[in-house]
Amino acid sequence: MPRLAIAFVRLVDKMNYGVGRMAMYLLFALMGVLMWSTISKALFNPSLWTLEMAQFIMVAYWVLGGPYAMQMGSHVRMDLFYAKQSPVRRAWWDAFTVFALIFYLGVMLYGAIDSTIYAFQYNERSPTAWRPYMWPIKVILCIGFFLMLLQALSALIKDIATIRGETI
Repeated sequence: MPRLAIAFVRLVDKMNYGVGRMAMYLLFALMGVLMWSTISKALFNPSLWTLEMAQFIMVAYWVLGGPYAMQMGSHVRMDLFYAKQSPVRRAWWDAFTVFALIFYLGVMLYGAIDSTIYAFQYNERSPTAWRPYMWPIKVILCIGFFLMLLQALSALIKDIATIRGETI
């Protein structure tokens, strides 16, 4: 494999590993917000911001943890026929299917960027009582889709290396 491809794979894997490990801690922030929601509802007036903040944290947790899950092979997969195949044959299937993923992520990233530009341009706010600005979560979506796209390209390079009988 070319050195540039190997360097790309290592850089993307290292970056997504770090982002994914940090995203894991968002679960504690989510638990804190939900605990505060429960306490505020039981003891005094319920907070307006807790439900939407929990949703924003969950989106960030999911979208930033996706590339890490892909890197670790933690995604749900149908193993009916796949598991019985040789590593090279699996790499062929993965290389074929990653093109659909790259197309999907390209469309999602395009839409997320367009939506983020709109949110900045018009100071978009949520239509709820709390009315937070929408651009922070939309920026996180763009970052998450971009990182997932990079991880998909990294997986494609690894599959090509496996097909060629090389390791990265």
